[in-house]
Amino acid sequence: MPKKNVGLMGCGTIGTHMALAIESGSIVNASLAGLYDIVDANANSLKSKLKSSPQVYPDFDGFINSPADIVIEAASQQAVRKFGKPIIEANKDLMIMSVGALADRTFLAELLELAAVRKGRSRIYVPTGAIAGIDAIRSVRHLLDSITLTTTKSPKALAGAPFLETTSVKLDTITKITELYEGSAAEAVKLFPANVNVAAVLSLAGIGVDKTKVRVLVDPQATTNQHEIVASGNFGDIKITVNNVTAPGNPKTSFLAVLSAIECLRSICDDAIRIGT
Repeated sequence: MPKKNVGLMGCGTIGTHMALAIESGSIVNASLAGLYDIVDANANSLKSKLKSSPQVYPDFDGFINSPADIVIEAASQQAVRKFGKPIIEANKDLMIMSVGALADRTFLAELLELAAVRKGRSRIYVPTGAIAGIDAIRSVRHLLDSITLTTTKSPKALAGAPFLETTSVKLDTITKITELYEGSAAEAVKLFPANVNVAAVLSLAGIGVDKTKVRVLVDPQATTNQHEIVASGNFGDIKITVNNVTAPGNPKTSFLAVLSAIECLRSICDDAIRIGT
């Protein structure tokens, strides 16, 4: 395949791991075309770790005009909402990590319509993230009666969530496993935007953000980020539990989410073998 030029938008934990994987050569047919982060220091810090010395773009206009064929968003839901459409309009492929942005049905419809108008010149990719079994959920989506995601994380991993601004709960006073939230995936991705993007992934694969239920638990003894999926329907029952170690330096991000993004890009750049797609 022709080499894919990759632009990274967001130079934090996931962006750094993606850049290092590309530079190491572990993803064939991929090269870094540029870095962009609203905090210039983040992009320059990442560049200093790379031998290839990719171009750092101080503004989005310069970045979108870079030679990138595919943009990997590893920034935030806000970044997806602000820059997703311009990326598609520039005929570039887009990999979305902050999938919670797609819980907005109107925005999702507009993004998909825009991609359809491009007639194959732009594709949207969504890695499976920090959960497993998405192929199984997709295969029974028409038979699903219910699906629930229960996420359990440490107080440190949940710190800073907008949910905490709406409650009197203080994470540092919790001494046992405590439920913080139970409700729809649509609301969960707004209240915990850095913690339950997997709820949006699960909703896209299954029965939508309104019917997908989410529970968020905090466990002061937790050493992993746990996601448990329980799905039921005429097909039977599915129960999947994943205990993820956190990505180095960031307790809010599961390492599996990083690895999922790397594998997604690998499958895009080398389509000789496709498994489960």
